[in-house]
Amino acid sequence: MTAILDIVRSIDDPELPHVTIGDLGMVRKVALDGRIAHIRITPTYTGCPATEQIRADVEAAVVAAGYEPNVEFEMAPPWSTDDISTEGRAKLRAAGIAPPAPAGDGPVTLDLPVECPQCGSRRTRLTSAFGATACKALHMCAACRQPFESFKAI
Repeated sequence: MTAILDIVRSIDDPELPHVTIGDLGMVRKVALDGRIAHIRITPTYTGCPATEQIRADVEAAVVAAGYEPNVEFEMAPPWSTDDISTEGRAKLRAAGIAPPAPAGDGPVTLDLPVECPQCGSRRTRLTSAFGATACKALHMCAACRQPFESFKAI
C-alpha cells in the first residue's frame, strides 16, 4: 500500500514540473482492492487545464506498477494552498516561485510585498496579477532586479 501511495504522490504537476502532486497536497486517498488502485485527487482549482494530464500521468504510473487505476477527482473539501507541504514550499522557492502565505481559516489577504525567492528581499512589486498560469502572479524585485512568480494563496 505504501509503495503505490508513494508512486502516486511522486507524479510531477504538469504546470509545475519541479513540484509533485504529493507536494501540493492534491492526493486525498489511495486504497487497494486486490489489483485495483482507487485514487482520489483534489484539483488545485475547478477547471484547471492540467487535471486530465494529471489523471493520465497517475494512470500510467499505476499501470506501470502492475495495478489497474481508478482515478476520481474530489472537489470537497476544496484544495487550499495550505495543503502544500513544507517540502513543496521549499521546491517552489528553489524553482524561483514565491510560495503562498498560509491562508488559514479566514479570508485570503494579499501578502504584499511578496518576498523574493532569489534574494529574500521584500522590496518587490506586483507587475501582473496573472503569470504563466492563473494560480500565479508576476513580480519584480528591486534588490536583485530579478522577475519572479508567486503562487497565489487560496
